[in-house]
Amino acid sequence: MVYWPLDDDFERLVPKLEQMLAVEPKPKPEREPGSAAPTADRFVCDVAYVTDGDTLRCQDGMRIRLHAVAARETDETCSPGHPCPTASAASATAELRRLAANRTITCERIGQSYNRVTAICWTPAEVEINCAMIRSGTTVMWDRFNRERPICRS
Repeated sequence: MVYWPLDDDFERLVPKLEQMLAVEPKPKPEREPGSAAPTADRFVCDVAYVTDGDTLRCQDGMRIRLHAVAARETDETCSPGHPCPTASAASATAELRRLAANRTITCERIGQSYNRVTAICWTPAEVEINCAMIRSGTTVMWDRFNRERPICRS
């Protein structure tokens, strides 16, 4: 996977590229959701679709696995060794769709899992999606990963 640096040269080139491509520039937010200051591990995802209760895909093809969140598989099973919520896979998928589908969300990259970026993500209204999924009762917290990088911190 390639991570493009967002240095000063790149920031200066964006308006020129937009002009050349006749693309309307997107207004920049005053700050990124979920953080007072942007960091190198933050990125924006235009959500193309929700795969299941803990995974979604961005328009650019990136697959995101919600960090420290466990949902049932789409066939309603739980993988061996994984936490298993009592809620159905369908209810978790519906809740993630309610929070993220067809939205532009901001995420913080935490790691990698099976060709997916693991991340903590926020809605445009700055609701932490990972935490909202746990609080909805449709998923459970995966303590092992939450100890490495806690969610629900705000």
